[in-house]
Order: sequence, then structure tokens, then C-alpha cells
Amino acid sequence: MTYNITFIGHMCYDEIVPFQGETTVSPGSAVLCGAMVAGRIGQEVAVITKMSPEDRSILKPMEEVGINVFLLPSEDTTYMRVEHPSEDVDVRRMYQFKNAGYFTFDELPEFESRFVHLAGITDQEFTLDLINKLHNKGFHLSVDMQSFVRQVDWDTRQIYFKDVPYKKELFYMLDRVKLDIVEAKLLTGYDEIEKAAIAIESWGADEIIITQSEGVLARVKGETFYEKFNNKSMIGRTGRGDTTFAAYMTWRLHHDVAESLKFSAALVSIKMESPGPFNATLADVLDRIRRYQ
Repeated sequence: MTYNITFIGHMCYDEIVPFQGETTVSPGSAVLCGAMVAGRIGQEVAVITKMSPEDRSILKPMEEVGINVFLLPSEDTTYMRVEHPSEDVDVRRMYQFKNAGYFTFDELPEFESRFVHLAGITDQEFTLDLINKLHNKGFHLSVDMQSFVRQVDWDTRQIYFKDVPYKKELFYMLDRVKLDIVEAKLLTGYDEIEKAAIAIESWGADEIIITQSEGVLARVKGETFYEKFNNKSMIGRTGRGDTTFAAYMTWRLHHDVAESLKFSAALVSIKMESPGPFNATLADVLDRIRRYQ
């Protein structure tokens, strides 16, 4: 089977500590949020994840929507803690207390896929060597830059956002790249979203997607596109960027940039109104587009 999109990355447990309210622990990760989007829209999707087999039950939601999951065994399942110290949900302190380990090229199963998306949580999942080997094998690659910018201090377990010295070498091998505005500013020095996208474009990536609190930007072939979010609450803010990019990738399989960006903004607006991965339908997304266009 040839998959439309294969997501590679850790599954994890997310411990969410809100500014006010009760702490919750639930399965999460960029892989889960992204793959559930593509699966619910009816695409042929695979997930390659690394985690403890003892926690396999958390893969069930993906399997129930027809996603083929390949589990690479590890002693631990990654465990994250996200603290919101204020009412601003975009201000977060993050920690990684357990980690399932780096992916290596030799341990990956044999698979065919139109696109491969590296959906990591921190810098503890992918190496430049792995990406180089996937690139040389001919895969169309995309990367979530949180997989490199979020760097774990293993003395404190706290995650710090830092620049990536080999970023230009990395972008050269990518067809698409996903960032948020904080990551984009850190990598380029620009806090204006379009200027940051233009800088990243000059480093070789074909399509750049950058999210911020108000909406999402795409920079493709020298042209900039932007769509605003229209969510009524932020209770499901965790996973916003992962969901946005997965929705864009999925719709982009058969639509142009502008339509794909509009679709992704509508879908993630729905997602942000409830906790957890996207749990609505394609009809809900199309209806949201009709009501807000």
C-alpha cells in the first residue's frame, strides 16, 4: 500500500496545568493531533511511533479511524508537562520527564508514502542523519520545527526554545515546513510573520506554514497567503499548530494553496473549541467555511 501521508514521531502523555482549573493527563503528541485529522477526512494514513508497548492502548483512537500504526518498542513512553502561568494560553512552560528515544533509519519499517511528515515534540526524536537518509530515499519531506527548536535540558527536564545551527542544511532537504511565530522569530530574527516566512523560503523550503494566535500564513513560490482563525474558545489550544499543518497537508493533496489554507484555518478553529485531537467531520469543516467566508 502507498499511503498519502506517513506521520513519524513519539506518542506521549500530556500533563496540562491550566492557569485556573484542574490538571489533566491524557494521550497527546504532534503525531496524534496530525494523524487524526487526515484519518477523519478519509485519507490513507500511516503512523510510525516509538513508545512503550505497555501503553499501546493509547493508539486505539487512530486505529479506529483506519490509520495503520507501526509501533517501535521503547522502554518509556514520552511524558510531557505543560504549565500555563497566566491567562494567555500562548505562554507556556514545558517539561519532558520521560523520552522514548531517537528514531533511527534502520529501525523504520519498509513503507511507501506520497509524503512523510516528521511530527516531533522536542529535539529528542530526529537527527540530521535520519532526515538525510529519508531525503536520499526520495520521500517528499515535511518537518515540524518544534522537533528541533524545543531543546530539553536533561538536568532540569525543562524545554527551552533555541536556534538550530544546521537549520539551512535542514531546510534544503524539506518540501514543507511548519512553525509557529515564536519558532520563526527565533530562527530568522524577524517578529513580523511574512518577513520570517520570506527568510525561511530563501533557505530552500518550498512551502512554509507559520501559525500565530490570530491565524495561519502560507508562503509558496514567492506568494503569501493568510487566513484568520474563527474559534469561539481556546479550551483546545494544545495541538493547534499540529492540527493546522495536518489539515493543510491533507487538503493540499487535491487543492491549491489558498483553498488548503482556508480549510486548515476552519478545521483548527473547530478543534480549538474542545480539548483533544480533532473530533468533528469533514461536513463540519465545510459548513464552518461556508459560514465564515
